[in-house]
Amino acid sequence: MNAEGRPASPPLTERQEARRRRILHASAQLAGRGGFEAVQMREVAEAAGVALGTLYRYFPSKIHLLVATMQDQLQHLHTTLRKRPPAAEDPAERVAETLMRAFRALQREPQLADAMVRALTFADRSVSPEVDTVSRLTTAIILDAMGAEHPTPEQLSAVRVIEHTWHSALITWLSGRASIAQVKIDIETVCRLIDLTAPEVTATP
Repeated sequence: MNAEGRPASPPLTERQEARRRRILHASAQLAGRGGFEAVQMREVAEAAGVALGTLYRYFPSKIHLLVATMQDQLQHLHTTLRKRPPAAEDPAERVAETLMRAFRALQREPQLADAMVRALTFADRSVSPEVDTVSRLTTAIILDAMGAEHPTPEQLSAVRVIEHTWHSALITWLSGRASIAQVKIDIETVCRLIDLTAPEVTATP
């Protein structure tokens, strides 16, 4: 059982996983061209080459689909970041660089970014497992950049605040209320929390 009391889904077969990837690709393509409104379930099914009923078995609603699309985008980003991790010495600088790289990736496809963020905003309790997965992925990306294999409660609290700020900065940029320069300043500012929560190292006498 998962957190919502629903039975856990069995692992997908290779064929089912390929079908799911086609659906997510179609969702991202449609959102990238026309934003949230362009992602209509019938059009997604046609673009992915699946029956509409099949699409609904994978994703019960458009919100489920777009949140899963964001999860897929974050997984891709996480893989890329592990191949090319940030180079700064300071953990706070590494996290800021990581989040700005994520931001620039979204900036290249603002319609897709807007569709995914709107889906997260509209998500109700039925989408909680998918939203939680997005949050866990974001946390993992930040912790990787920090180099924190065993984070303290204080560090995890700082990560949550950083996540909230990044999400808020993304929304304000998408709505035209913040420039890229302001987003960068806000992210760099909140990442300084990492330095304040770093475990103290006791010097060896």
